[in-house]
Amino acid sequence: MKKIAQIEYLDVEKNYDYEETINRVLKECFLEENLLNTNIYISVTLTNPENIRSINKEYRNIDKETDVLSFPMFEKDEIQAIIKNKEYKVNDVLGDIVISLEKVKEQAMEYGHSFERELAYMLVHGFYHLMGYDHIEEKDKVLMRPKEEKILQNLNITRE
Repeated sequence: MKKIAQIEYLDVEKNYDYEETINRVLKECFLEENLLNTNIYISVTLTNPENIRSINKEYRNIDKETDVLSFPMFEKDEIQAIIKNKEYKVNDVLGDIVISLEKVKEQAMEYGHSFERELAYMLVHGFYHLMGYDHIEEKDKVLMRPKEEKILQNLNITRE
């Protein structure tokens, strides 16, 4: 089976249910964006609020806890060339997604849906950042949000 995610745990307990969700969600993302037949994968790190704050400060100069961080390895046009021309190296990493599991739990409770739904959303959100999408400006948000929702709907992971 093709490796879609390399999953790491940073100061949090390993959990096979998380891994199943991660692989299922990212497989759907890869299918939707025509990456399934490439040798590209994503590095996913699950961690705690202290570590994600430290990473956020080190790499983004923002001394604040957050829910998810994405670190793309390619520009959007490079990704499109990879998809179109199958120009990829063996086992290229699309990028890194770092998720605070504690924030996932907090936000799931805050928004009134399951932990799985919030984790899935963080993954899809991070994936589309790796694909070059953003949501800072409204014109970009209208491109990114429907893609995120389509993945979650395809997987029947809804707001409960």
